[in-house]
Amino acid sequence: MMTNSPSSFSGTMEVQETHKINFAALKAYMAEHVEGFISPLEVRQFKGGQSNPSYLLITPSKKYVLRKKPPGKLLPSAHAVDREYKVISSLRGTGVPVPRTYCLCEDESIIGTIFYIMDFVDGDIEWDPALPDLSRDQRATVFSSMNEALAKLHQVDYKAVGLENFGKPTDYLARQIARWSKQYKASETETIDEMNNLMEWLPANIPAGDETSIVHGDYRLDNTILDRNSKEVIAILDWELSTLGHPLADFSYHCMTWRLEPELFRGLKGLDLKALGIPTEEDYVQLYCQRTGRDNIKNWDFYMAYNMFRLSAILQGIMGRVVDGTASNKQARDMGLRAKPLAKKGWEQVELILQK
Repeated sequence: MMTNSPSSFSGTMEVQETHKINFAALKAYMAEHVEGFISPLEVRQFKGGQSNPSYLLITPSKKYVLRKKPPGKLLPSAHAVDREYKVISSLRGTGVPVPRTYCLCEDESIIGTIFYIMDFVDGDIEWDPALPDLSRDQRATVFSSMNEALAKLHQVDYKAVGLENFGKPTDYLARQIARWSKQYKASETETIDEMNNLMEWLPANIPAGDETSIVHGDYRLDNTILDRNSKEVIAILDWELSTLGHPLADFSYHCMTWRLEPELFRGLKGLDLKALGIPTEEDYVQLYCQRTGRDNIKNWDFYMAYNMFRLSAILQGIMGRVVDGTASNKQARDMGLRAKPLAKKGWEQVELILQK
């Protein structure tokens, strides 16, 4: 959610004891259900901070990725790898860059929890949106390609690809604001006046004109894989927050990067974008409008305020777990501490609206 750092999340490691799986059972299952599978099989675990453990499956002919629910008691709607599998599979052939999927296993007796298997897409994952190791032209390519991939997603006919029941098709913003307000209050650890202001103001000021598309829910640079040569997006990852929702809520979440500082939120605010070859927020929004057939986007600051509120509520949830002792590591505390400054930034967006 724009808060992880690359150092501890890149690459693979030996499978951790708490995430051990039955290799023999997995190999037998793959032999029967994965087209072209050849033994032997080597399994490694991705380091990443995903809530769903992910594994690299290495065979003589190719590499795959396995995503599974974590072990233990889970919230009913959490860790929905079956939803991830459904959306990725449904998007194949639409022009949206997604890995090929092979199978969804709902039989928990195989490796302990349900899982799915997809292709391993070999490319680069970048974490810093300033892309310090790339050239100006390469940066321009990355941003244009990210923009194009999300525009394509939002233009997919969700009914035509079998995702008509993937979420509720109306009132997305109202439902999200209510949901995250409830989550925030349940994990509140201090009074944040700006958050209280947002919870009161946002539901009363939702823009008219509902729209529905497939939304990713967490679209950002480090949830994409870039081609090592062309620097174009070749796969979008981490679909666990995807649903049917408002495309502008999804796009504006992605665009928060321009309004957040590098030191606090891995953003672009304050950087010399022209020197870097990175489009301004205004140019990036206009490019999306061109690709999705819009003249412009009204109420842009509202969508920004909404997303900062949403992300602040998510970070407060992490802080709540830190305080009650279920997430006591330093990184969780660092993330949780960002809830307050982000809420303040969210209210700043509202003040921009009120000043107009």
